[in-house]
Amino acid sequence: MSFQHQELAQGRWFTFSLMEQMAHIGAEVGRAINWKAKGNRQYSRGAFDRALELLDLTLDDQKHRGHTREIARVREALVDYFFGENEFASTDEAWNKYFLHFALAARKGR
Repeated sequence: MSFQHQELAQGRWFTFSLMEQMAHIGAEVGRAINWKAKGNRQYSRGAFDRALELLDLTLDDQKHRGHTREIARVREALVDYFFGENEFASTDEAWNKYFLHFALAARKGR
């Protein structure tokens, strides 16, 4: 499998806390939202693909075994929002707010 985040996929990702991982995922989701708002579907898709890659790495992280259901649900809701019928009634604002909490927690944990 070819990873866009080569260094992270080789093990560095697993050194991050869940808060740090989710904050990084949120940064990619934020980029996808911003590019979508600017009408650049290619860049939006690229950022979204990177977010999915990071979510998948997070799901593979053995230290989060108790949280896999929640992480998988986030993945499902994001895919639904960007490419599905938005059955969860997500919004750009709601996603940005959701991931902001992880960014703040990760910063506090440093």
